[in-house]
Amino acid sequence: MPNLVWLVVSFLILSGCSPGYVIRAAYEESKILWRRQPIAVVLQTEDLDPVLRKKYESVLDVREFAKDKLDLRVGGSYRTISYVDGPVLAHLLTAVPKADFQPYTWWFLFVGRVPYKGYFDRSDAEQEAQELEGRGYDTHIRPVGAFSTLGWFDDPLLEHLLRLHRVRLADVIIHELFHNTLFVSGSVEFNEALANFVGKRGAIKYFTDRYGSASPEAQMARQIWIDEQQFSRFLMRSIACLKEIYGQKVAEPEKLRRRAELFNAMQSEWRQEIASRTDHPHRTFGQKNLNNAVLMQDYLYVNNLELFEALYQRTGGDLRMVIEEMRDLTDLAEPPYESLAKRVAGTQRLSDRERR
Repeated sequence: MPNLVWLVVSFLILSGCSPGYVIRAAYEESKILWRRQPIAVVLQTEDLDPVLRKKYESVLDVREFAKDKLDLRVGGSYRTISYVDGPVLAHLLTAVPKADFQPYTWWFLFVGRVPYKGYFDRSDAEQEAQELEGRGYDTHIRPVGAFSTLGWFDDPLLEHLLRLHRVRLADVIIHELFHNTLFVSGSVEFNEALANFVGKRGAIKYFTDRYGSASPEAQMARQIWIDEQQFSRFLMRSIACLKEIYGQKVAEPEKLRRRAELFNAMQSEWRQEIASRTDHPHRTFGQKNLNNAVLMQDYLYVNNLELFEALYQRTGGDLRMVIEEMRDLTDLAEPPYESLAKRVAGTQRLSDRERR
């Protein structure tokens, strides 16, 4: 146990955060790791609820699928179960200037500059949010239910994730395992959008392979991805309009007035677009109290999803090949989205398979 704690501390101590933040993060992470229990042991419980049993079995099966079919770096992650003291793992703070769409960033070792910061106590997040608001930033705090240590530790399944539907659970696991496999330092918007794509496309492939294309699970996974792409297209259009407002040569109060009009128009349009979809995963967007930070947290996960889908279609629907292409792309010196756009346009051939 002491060795584990000091390993966590040594990883975090150079993060550029305060010593108190570092020590608390190390303490909370060590608790999660110390509490790990093998899922195989839990499955030996004779009176285990059948629904939970099926989810536990799915977790183990999904991790094997991710390793064997997607070539993800699985290691010992998701072979164990753990828990946190509370309904959520942490609280994520995002801050963005009121008249610009460039986020405030924090610097962390290995991952570079990141447009969010996690807190284990919401009050701590609220305190920093107030300080940033006093400096002219929009802020937003949201709960976090899952995490990846980027392969530094064998991440456990957190107990509260068992409340998710099996399709959502598979998506989360594949998403986080992809972070273990590939994470581009300083490119969070690329990392999160790509992991979102791989998680959702991976869930479709998993349930199609295991239960058939017509299975309820496979159909649900496909609909979730369709909905995610729909929201991505809508948000990308909307943010392009927002950036136009911020680029205008007018005083900031006028920019804020125009953005308020745009926010109202965006939400009205979205409510109309999904009026018949009471189950749409992004339905609440039409009722959110919008600001730049709220938009940024959505944007990080749906930015340019059409590019990843286009590459997927160019490979003939081979998700494993897409992941291989992404590894090649991120080895290049240019920004990853620029390389991806060239690859999709057919002006760049990257994979080892094609080089040979």
